[in-house]
Amino acid sequence: MGFFEKLKEGLQKTKNSFTEKVDNVFKVFKKVDEELFEELEEALITADVGVETSVKIIERLRETAKERKITESENLSDALREIITQLMQENTPFPLADSGFKIIFIIGVNGVGKTTSIGKLAYKFKAEGKKVMIAAADTFRAAAIDQLQIWADRSGCDMIKHDEGSDPASVVFDAVTAAKARGADILLVDTAGRLHNKKNLMEELRKILKVAGREAPDALKETLLVLDATTGQNALSQAKLFGEIAEIDGIILTKLDGTAKGGVVIAICNEQRLPVRYIGVGEGIDNLQDFNAKDFVEALF
Repeated sequence: MGFFEKLKEGLQKTKNSFTEKVDNVFKVFKKVDEELFEELEEALITADVGVETSVKIIERLRETAKERKITESENLSDALREIITQLMQENTPFPLADSGFKIIFIIGVNGVGKTTSIGKLAYKFKAEGKKVMIAAADTFRAAAIDQLQIWADRSGCDMIKHDEGSDPASVVFDAVTAAKARGADILLVDTAGRLHNKKNLMEELRKILKVAGREAPDALKETLLVLDATTGQNALSQAKLFGEIAEIDGIILTKLDGTAKGGVVIAICNEQRLPVRYIGVGEGIDNLQDFNAKDFVEALF
C-alpha cells in the first residue's frame, strides 16, 4: 500500500466525521451567506478543530468568498481545503540537516504511545540507512525500560540503559558517549512522562538537555512531543502544558487510525504554532509516517 493509501485508510474515521459534518452544511445551505458560515464554523468545532482555529478558518473563508465572488456553497469546498492546508503549512519547519549527528528527545505523558513511537522512528531511520541508537532515560518505570528494549530488538538498534531509579542524565551521558564512539547518526532519547509534578519534570529535562549539549555541542538537537489523537482537545491541553516545560520543535501524533478526532491536528498546528512532524496511522512498525499537510487535507476531503 502506498503512502497516500495508508494515510487515507488511517484517516477513515476522522474523514467520515469531518467530511460528513462539512458536507451536510454545504448540502443544506446552497447560498453563501452568514448563516452558512455560522453553521460551517459549528461543524468544524464539533469535528475537533477547536474554537479558536475554526473561527480563524471561517474568517479566511469569508474573505476568500468575497475576493473570488463565490456565491454558491458547492464552490466553497476547494477554498476551504486551501485555507486548512495553508494554515497547517504556516508552521512547517525547516527539516534538520541530513548529515551529522542528531539527538532527538521524545517527551509526552505515559500512555500516549511514546515508547512505540521511539521504536517506529528507530525502524524508519534505520530503513533510511541511518545508524540509530536509543537511550532509555525514563528510569522512573521499569516497564518503560523493558518495553523500549523490545522495540530496540525489533528495530535492530543498540540501546543504552541503566537500572530503574537511576539518574536519567547519567543514562544520557553514557548514551551520547557510546553513540559518538560507535559512529551513530541518530540518538533517540526516551524521557519520563510524569506531568503531575511539573517542576521535577522540568528540572529533569533541563539536566538531560544540558548533559547532551555539553557532551555533543555540535550535534543537531530536536525535542518532539508525542500526543494521542484519540484524546481530541485534551491533546491540545497537553501541548500547552509541555510548552511551558520545554521548547518543543514538533509533534508526533499517534493513534490517528483509531479516532474520529483527527481534526485536532489542525488546531495543534494553528494554536500551538507547532509543526506535526510524524503521524501514526496503524499499529505496524512501518506505520509512522512523515506528516505532509497537503496530503493530510487531501485524504481528509
